[in-house]
Amino acid sequence: MRESQRRYIRYLRYGVQGWFLGFCIFIGYRFYQFVLHFEAEGYPFVERPPSVEGFLPIAGFMSFKYFLFTGIVEPIHPAAMIMFVTIVGVSFLFKKGFCGWICPIGTLSQYLWMVGRRVFGRNLVIPKVMDIPLRSIKYLVMAFFLFVIGITISPSMMALFFISDYYKIVDIKTMKFFTEMSTTTAVFLLVTAMLSLVFKNFWCRYLCPYGALLGLVSLLSPTKIKRDPEECVGCGKCSKNCPSLIDVKRKVVVHSPECFGCLTCVSHCPSEALKASIWTLTKRRFLKPAVYIVSLLAVFYMVIVIGIVTDNWQSKLPYVEYKRILSKPLPEHYW
Repeated sequence: MRESQRRYIRYLRYGVQGWFLGFCIFIGYRFYQFVLHFEAEGYPFVERPPSVEGFLPIAGFMSFKYFLFTGIVEPIHPAAMIMFVTIVGVSFLFKKGFCGWICPIGTLSQYLWMVGRRVFGRNLVIPKVMDIPLRSIKYLVMAFFLFVIGITISPSMMALFFISDYYKIVDIKTMKFFTEMSTTTAVFLLVTAMLSLVFKNFWCRYLCPYGALLGLVSLLSPTKIKRDPEECVGCGKCSKNCPSLIDVKRKVVVHSPECFGCLTCVSHCPSEALKASIWTLTKRRFLKPAVYIVSLLAVFYMVIVIGIVTDNWQSKLPYVEYKRILSKPLPEHYW
């Protein structure tokens, strides 16, 4: 693979990431306008973008469990469940590919460490004796949510929660977390951003419980990065450039739950020793980068289209309910 082709893979990834980041900013602003219609007298009505429910993974997980037990798609935030299934499905099929190609938080985290590397000349690496305990944080948080939602909360309790005013505007609550953030939240985000300048993907590696879940799911993925030892020239560029700090040059198949499936290692390999591969019913087949990327995006959008076609995308919460809840001051604990 020529250098121009390898560089094209990286630029294509940056383009895909940029598209999803820009789209998230757009729907965030549209959602802000939607809320403003109810809070500011005379502000024109703007249609609520359902995609904003992608930022409600806990609601999506709850709705998914409720669907499994009852066969009913919760109607207030149905897109939350569709997005949860989509993201988990993509991470199962394409090795945590959601984190590496789509997630806007992951993209911002990447921008920060790339800026840090340019400013400081390098990124630091936390010693292994600290790295492993720090990585356990995201798994502990993930385990807490899996236990509370997956085990302790019954479907009947969920049904009562789904009809509460709190749940009806949980998307607005999430927005207010950032637009009207507390001092504690601001300090936490600032510290995380500063650490992300110095350490690669600090949030993703140590703090993101959603990423922890997707990483465990990706262990079962039929798609893996495979290294051919006979073609490998031992240059070490794959390990040096891996954003997840995986020592790819010492692997034959990359199984790590930290692998983003971002193809960065593939794009830096000068000898084509690294390839994305997928297990079929008969054998492991190699995937060209373009096929991998198109397939990932096709699956992502296909599940969303299914949600739209089956009328499980738009919220069924009526306009009058938003008006009732948002037209009066809410208790401080709502935010």
